[in-house]
Amino acid sequence: MKDDLLALLACPRDKAAFRRDGNLVRCAHGHEYSIYDGIPVLLRDDVKQTGWWSDASLAKARNYSDGASNDERARKTAPNSEGIAEHVQQVVGATCGNLYKHLVGKLESYPIPDLRLHGGNDRMLLDIGCNWGRWSIAAARKGYRVVGMDPNLDAVLAAREIARAMGVSCSFIVGDARYLPIQKQSFDVVFSYSVLQHLSKTDVKLSLACIAAVLKLTGFSFIQMPNRFGMRSTYHLLKRRFSQGADFDVRYWSPSEVRNTFEQIIGPTDLCVDGFFGLGIQPSDIHLLPIRLQTVVKTSEVLRKLSERIPFLLNVADSLYARSRPE
Repeated sequence: MKDDLLALLACPRDKAAFRRDGNLVRCAHGHEYSIYDGIPVLLRDDVKQTGWWSDASLAKARNYSDGASNDERARKTAPNSEGIAEHVQQVVGATCGNLYKHLVGKLESYPIPDLRLHGGNDRMLLDIGCNWGRWSIAAARKGYRVVGMDPNLDAVLAAREIARAMGVSCSFIVGDARYLPIQKQSFDVVFSYSVLQHLSKTDVKLSLACIAAVLKLTGFSFIQMPNRFGMRSTYHLLKRRFSQGADFDVRYWSPSEVRNTFEQIIGPTDLCVDGFFGLGIQPSDIHLLPIRLQTVVKTSEVLRKLSERIPFLLNVADSLYARSRPE
């Protein structure tokens, strides 16, 4: 772990600065966290985790000793004959969306999306819920200095190896969006895609408060959220009888609920359309999809562009971006 990354980090319990001590980082109040093969694992062990992967990350970090062999880690991060890490082969359907389920175990290239932000000009960007790093890599390619964060240690290890293999410079940490282990006012941009939608609305509010704290006064957040009035969203809500959802289910928000919540916690918020007919649809991946799904992507993109001239379309899009700036 580099010193410049350590300087950005803070104890997720009390926001105190860290000092490194071998395979640990410690804050001034005595809280300590493990460093696993150079990756700081900054999860609180005194709160309920958002998923089993966080518990697994804590257990793995506790049992780590520097230089110890780890056959499972090597297997999951090593590329297969097509050059794709096994972790990504397994989770591409979960991280990218239903349109990608036919690619599980069959990927021949990494689906790196196009980040809908202007060039980074060396500004700092925090990618919350980075998993195997697709958005972190996309941001780094646009000139941002990126820190990717996820509660899943295996995913973060894979992200680091994939970024290296693609010649992209990113830093990665293990952390929880509800208790960001980041110093205040450290980032110009906080980005998150297909992450907060899986948290309870109480946990989303905790996460937004943390995001507001780590943003520079001149910065902004750019966060994807699901629209409950989208066509595909309505279908999924009908299937589960409009229940709120539990565990890793998607929680659906109305556009006004997104705007009001983000404005109350972060600051002035504008919404724009990410896509129609589902979550995670990316035109940059169209070459990976069969013709029938390419049609879905193309139609979504036409409607997205129309929404810039016909604002009403935002109300029936399935996926939205909320762009918020501190007051």
